Amino acid sequence: MSEVPKDGRLAGIDFGTVRIGIAITDPGQVLASPYENYNRRTPEKDAAYFRQLAEQEKVVTFVVGLPVHMSGDSSRMSEAAVEFGEWLQETTGVPVIWFDERYTSSLAKERLRAGNLTAKKKKKRLDMLAAQVLLASFLESDRTGHDHKDSPDAI
Repeated sequence: MSEVPKDGRLAGIDFGTVRIGIAITDPGQVLASPYENYNRRTPEKDAAYFRQLAEQEKVVTFVVGLPVHMSGDSSRMSEAAVEFGEWLQETTGVPVIWFDERYTSSLAKERLRAGNLTAKKKKKRLDMLAAQVLLASFLESDRTGHDHKDSPDAI
């Protein structure tokens, strides 16, 4: 596992095949804030978007949510998230680690229920809020995840 820099922005990624939720920290890595939802397009447009995000926001590490089963075993979606993270690292040149994302969507939905939003607005914010929960959990943890050499089953 490579060391995550203590300074510089981290970007949390709530991976999805259609939409990707993104959250980002401040440069001191104290707060995680929702950034936006990105609707996937073509591989070329996706690559351009993530390169620009990494450069513009000065991202030092991407934290990609690893959707595993409650037992901790990998799933088809976790395998897709690992593939995406490997692509993201190759495309942007920014290191990627994976972090267990169990409960992030549930917590995000719970937070949205507490707000006074329409169903449409809740749906629009869900993925980026799940990315924020993931990234905040990472910041509060021992700040280790799994790099691309680690197996998702190791969680």
